[in-house]
Amino acid sequence: MGSKNKLRRFKENETFENVIQPSREELINDNFPFKGKWRELVFKNDRPIVLELGCGKGEYTLALGALRPETNHIGIDIKGARFWRGAKTALETGLRNVAFLRAQIELIAFAFDNHEIDEIWITFPDPQIKYKRTKHRMTNPEFLKSYQKILKPDGIIHLKTDSEFMHGYTLGLLQGLGHEILYSNHNVYKSDHTPDVVRTVQTFYESQYLAENKPITYLKFKFGS
Repeated sequence: MGSKNKLRRFKENETFENVIQPSREELINDNFPFKGKWRELVFKNDRPIVLELGCGKGEYTLALGALRPETNHIGIDIKGARFWRGAKTALETGLRNVAFLRAQIELIAFAFDNHEIDEIWITFPDPQIKYKRTKHRMTNPEFLKSYQKILKPDGIIHLKTDSEFMHGYTLGLLQGLGHEILYSNHNVYKSDHTPDVVRTVQTFYESQYLAENKPITYLKFKFGS
């Protein structure tokens, strides 16, 4: 994507009512007005909130928002030029239950109050295979602590990935920490027991992985007490 296109999308994002773009300082200094008030200020209802972390173009956020109008959906990514497409589509199609937050995932606990979130989706994250990159892996212990903080006590997390490494790493970590595995599958398109929402919603990259015959894995879990 050219720099002119990126600048145009950044400027257009600023005009979208469904895009929230706090500064890093605003978040870490606890000056973010939406924290604890997403339902009240953004969605104007008291329905459950579902997050998609590292949402990219926002395809999963849009699809879940359309499939589940009874819930609110927020796609989160630091790259606003990517989710510009999702935000624009949500406005064009009248999906009032969809919003986007431009923020780093490590700052998520500054953007939401304790137990404000009902469900989290992590879709096709970079597995950060090299040991030195572990701190950026989206299911590492520190990230999990942040997710547990903002999730309600019985909140659900979904991990969908083409990386067997990411799936196995997360599964082993969760078991070691005593968290509850609700469902685990190493190839969702070869199983009759895969939840419909996992198979019917596909991202652009997922369709490419499938064309290459790469198995798509899925993990559903919740935190232990």
